[in-house]
Amino acid sequence: MVTSYAFLVLAGVIVAVLASAFRVLREYQRGVVFMLGRFWKVKGPGLIIVIPVLQQMVKVDLRTIVMDVPSQDVISRDNVSVKVNAVVYYRVIDSQRAIIQVENFEAATSQLAQTTLRSVLGQHDLDEMLSSRDKLNEDIQRILDEQTDAWGIKVANVEIKHVDLNENMIRAIARQAEAERDRRAKVIHAEGELQASKKLLEAGAILAGNPEALQLRYLQTLTAIAGEKNSTIIFPLPMDLLRPFMKPGISKPGASD
Repeated sequence: MVTSYAFLVLAGVIVAVLASAFRVLREYQRGVVFMLGRFWKVKGPGLIIVIPVLQQMVKVDLRTIVMDVPSQDVISRDNVSVKVNAVVYYRVIDSQRAIIQVENFEAATSQLAQTTLRSVLGQHDLDEMLSSRDKLNEDIQRILDEQTDAWGIKVANVEIKHVDLNENMIRAIARQAEAERDRRAKVIHAEGELQASKKLLEAGAILAGNPEALQLRYLQTLTAIAGEKNSTIIFPLPMDLLRPFMKPGISKPGASD
């Protein structure tokens, strides 16, 4: 009876050991296998066999990982304190290095992203943070990709999500924007006045050289005034219009024969 019980226990242990030797890895997974503590090979995907006791396997996910970088306190180059957070897209391209070269590649990439974010943004002014995000994203992505290459990691993209300012700075930026709009309006108005004065000068020169055109313009002005609903119109009469009637040989009204 004892022999039968021991045999059943032994058979169960053998079945369990054999069952644990078979592993199934999905298409996006790889297994880094160690033989007696030394790196042996990278296996997968599909059905693989890991010899119990002698071999150990660590799974690695090859899919793109979306990592949210916590909000960081950043002091810009012009001494403005802001809170900035970002998102990093990366994936493992070398499973062996990702497991052997760094203890925890996810935590290491997260910490590196936080320090790089503070370092890069601290070298720029607030205006650049708000208006040149594409360039800042490229700079952070390039630095992260270079530093994580030794870990077998490829940083595909970095996006700055939010740049949070305090209330005082928001009001200061609003005042600055309003002042800039006023300045542009004044410049545009001055440019319009300059262009109008040049055109008036050109028109005056043309009219001065052509008295007939001046008289025609005068009559057009009278027509425009007469079109308005005025009961009385008082206007000056240029002497140029009377000169044809004041030539010698023409009798003046009221003169005796």
